Amino acid sequence: MHIGLIGGIGPAATVVYYQRLCAAMAARGKRLDLTIVQADIHELIANNLADRRVEQAVVYAGLIDRLKAAGAECAAITSLGGHFCLDETVARSSLPLVSAVEPLDAFLAAQGIGCVGLLGTRVVMRTKLFGQLARTRAIAPDDEIEELGQLYQEMAVAGVCDAARRARFLDAGRRLVGRGAQAVVLAGTDLNLAFDGRETGYPVIDALDVHVALLADLASGSRAIEGLG
Repeated sequence: MHIGLIGGIGPAATVVYYQRLCAAMAARGKRLDLTIVQADIHELIANNLADRRVEQAVVYAGLIDRLKAAGAECAAITSLGGHFCLDETVARSSLPLVSAVEPLDAFLAAQGIGCVGLLGTRVVMRTKLFGQLARTRAIAPDDEIEELGQLYQEMAVAGVCDAARRARFLDAGRRLVGRGAQAVVLAGTDLNLAFDGRETGYPVIDALDVHVALLADLASGSRAIEGLG
């Protein structure tokens, strides 16, 4: 299956999706058929913070039309925060849209994880991943959402994470585990810049890996788009 990605939100997230999809397909011994279109991270941030779901969905729909014209058979948004208007986008999309939240919910349930801590954008943390985790309880750093959300936004736009921001995110994850989370979910693709495979002293689940595994299954033909949802 020809995979279409909405990238650019942010640049580092797009790169890591590409790298991991390439690696996943190489491990399967399959060729990757992929097209990426560029969204505007500043436009997304503005629409996300103002909860302008329809406006962002219209933007996505135009990008998805371009992916379809290039031959893509499904589309995915390379940003957990960018899923805030998923329903509105699905209603306008000319291609099947592969959610990153649904497979994460299924993965956590399969692992028997009853409670996770979430790190990501302001909206992701505030809404507990838009209330879409149906089978696992989610907690967020409620008294730190504004500060951590701003740090995340700055990191995503810059495409780099300095030592001070990294320490702040790692410490926030540690406190979530102290409050009862069995694992910390990186519910923001750009958090790879902060965690970067480092030893944390607590379990970390990267939502990107779960999404990429599903996209690789679709790309390799081992799973059909009709079986999702």
